[in-house]
Amino acid sequence: MAKAKTITVRQTGSPIRRPKDQRATLVGLGLGKVGRVRTLEDTPSVRGMIAKVAHMVSIVEEGAK
Repeated sequence: MAKAKTITVRQTGSPIRRPKDQRATLVGLGLGKVGRVRTLEDTPSVRGMIAKVAHMVSIVEEGAK
């Protein structure tokens, strides 16, 4: 079985005064407060979610674990 690729994401922006769908996307990623970090599976759906809130998150690290 191949090792799953992962991506580590850190929230850098506040969800205050953002549209509801962007706030919901942050919650879906496991974020919600500035400074939170989550390691997620690197899939197209996760990449799409990150792209939607790219102005509030940063990719800390990409790689296989």
